[in-house]
Order: sequence, then C-alpha cells, then structure tokens
Amino acid sequence: MDIQTGQKDTIAPENFSVAVLQRRLFSHSYLTAFFINKQLINPNNITSSNNYKFNRVAGLEYNLASADNHWLGKAFYHQSFYPGASGNAAVTSANISYNTQYLTATLNQSLVGADYLAQVGYIRRKGYYEINPTFQYKFFPADKKIADHGPAIKMDMYYDPSMKLTDRVTQLLYQVEGMNKSIFVVDVMNTFIKLQAPFDPTNTGSVPLPANDKFNWNELGISFTSDLRKSLNWLISSRYGGFYNGTKWMIDGELYYRVQPYGSLAFITTYNDISLPSPYKSAHFLLIGPKLDLTFTDKLFLTSFVQYNTQIDNLNLNFRFQWRFAPVSDLFIVYTENSFPSNSRIKNRGLVLKLSYWFN
Repeated sequence: MDIQTGQKDTIAPENFSVAVLQRRLFSHSYLTAFFINKQLINPNNITSSNNYKFNRVAGLEYNLASADNHWLGKAFYHQSFYPGASGNAAVTSANISYNTQYLTATLNQSLVGADYLAQVGYIRRKGYYEINPTFQYKFFPADKKIADHGPAIKMDMYYDPSMKLTDRVTQLLYQVEGMNKSIFVVDVMNTFIKLQAPFDPTNTGSVPLPANDKFNWNELGISFTSDLRKSLNWLISSRYGGFYNGTKWMIDGELYYRVQPYGSLAFITTYNDISLPSPYKSAHFLLIGPKLDLTFTDKLFLTSFVQYNTQIDNLNLNFRFQWRFAPVSDLFIVYTENSFPSNSRIKNRGLVLKLSYWFN
C-alpha cells in the first residue's frame, strides 16, 4: 500500500508505504515480515512535521498455535530506522498462553527501547520493560443456574531501563457466569505509580502532582452483565477507592436494545467523582453517548453516534453510511463534528469518503 500527501503551509509532502509478507508454518502458525516507510518528499525550504527526512520500521512476527489450541503465543522484533537512530531503537515482545476448560494462564513481556520511533502509528510509552502475568481457574458446579465460577489474578508491572519499578497493578477477582450467560464480577485492585512527569489527575489545568512522586492506593470494583443474547440487555459497573492522593467513585451504565433485523439502539453513560486535597482540584465528570444502528437492506447501513463529554466541554456527532455494492466491497461516507455544548459553536468538522473493492 502506498499513500502520498500534499504540502500544507510549511509542512512538506510525505510518502507512506507498507509491505507485508506472510507464510504459514506447521498447521496453525504463521511467520510475518513487514516493512513500513515514511519519506519526506522535496524537503528543501520546507520542514517536516517531525524534523526527520525518513522513518522506517522493519520487523518479524511469529504467531504460534498448537494443533489443539491449548497453546497460543506470539513473538516479534521491530527495528526503527531514522537519521541519528541509536542501537536502542527497537522493540521486542513475546507472549504465551495455555488454555483448557478449567485453566487459563498467560505471560506477556515487552521491551521498548528509549529511542524507538514509529511515526506511522503511535507509541504510548518508550524506554521500559513490561511483564504481565494472569491466572484464572473455573469450577463447574452441578447447578441449574450457575454455569461456572472461579478466581483470577492479574498483574501488570513496568520497569525503567535501570529495572526499577515505576508502575504496578495487581487485581484479584472472582467471576460467576450464569446459565443464561449473565456475568457477575467482584474485584479488589492495588495500584502503584511513580510519576515520570508532572501530572494533573483531573486533566483540568489544575496544580499538577510533582514528577517522581510515588502513589499507592486500593480500590473495590463490582459489575454485572445481563444476557447479551436477549434483545434488551445491559451492563452496570462501579468502582470506589483511592486515586493518587485522593479518592474516586465511578459508575458506568450501558443499555442495548435490538430490533431484528432493522437495527439497534444503545445508551452509554459514565460518571466519575474525583476528590483531591487542596491545592489540587476535585472534579465531577459525565460522559453520555447514545448510538443508533439502522439496517435498511442487507446492503445499506447507517450508524449515528452522539457523545457529550463534560471533561473537555465537547459535543461530538458522528454519522457513517455504508453501501456494500459487492461481496467484501464497500463505500463509506463519514461525517464527524465537534462543538461547544453551551452555544453549539463548531470546533471542527470533517467529511470522509472511503471505497474498498475485493478483487476475487
């Protein structure tokens, strides 16, 4: 795939290209090689949005699946290339899981170099080692109402390049699944964070917590999901406990209603009550998002989404029209708009057309 962008003010035109080669190994496993290139075109007298003439990433990935699917895994190595790149511009990761009817155990590990750069995509964090083990066991009682139940423990730990702990989340939960496919979960969670930079927990421009400060807190969570097979189904969850140097209470609700075969209506809302000591700012956030999916025919679809967010004072509208004119071939027309809720003044809007066609 190749994409060419044009010049915008002082931003240079750029070329994006991607190539992928995949081969199956054994019965269920795959080996994949890829190359991604971002190249500045005619850089004289104009600048790039990133100050690099090029950024390239090459990598190998191996997906493992045993014949009985009890063992699943993935390992990859990605190397980044750009002017001045050091030997610490790579990412390597591996995960393995073992699954049976009763037991699920996984281990994920990632090592991201401090100079790794992948501009065709995104990187949330660099210069760390992460390890993420999980373990879950299920009991299958002779009960006409309960299908299975059992405990689980999940951990996620981050270390800096000197192998000092910077983040840790430990969660112990118990899950009960009913014969009607409803799910009830209760959990306790411990979180440790050493801030890598000044941070405002409410993201409201308040006084930030200082870098290198350490925080440790506990919280309790509970959730219930109804039978998703029914036309009317719902989910409710809540958490309460510490939050950095304060406390937080969260409640989340989701309601779904399907009218076959015409479409579905969803209503999603989240409320957060964050309480922090002075001089830090407490906050109350509300997020509401109704969604409507309409099926006119087996080839014409419309999805509309509205989201009201008090944290960023924003009202988002999104409409997507889809026409499936041939098998696996679609025309999409998408309109999106962001505005201020108080006076409906437009922040930005966009109209996108996408056409995909399957050559068979």
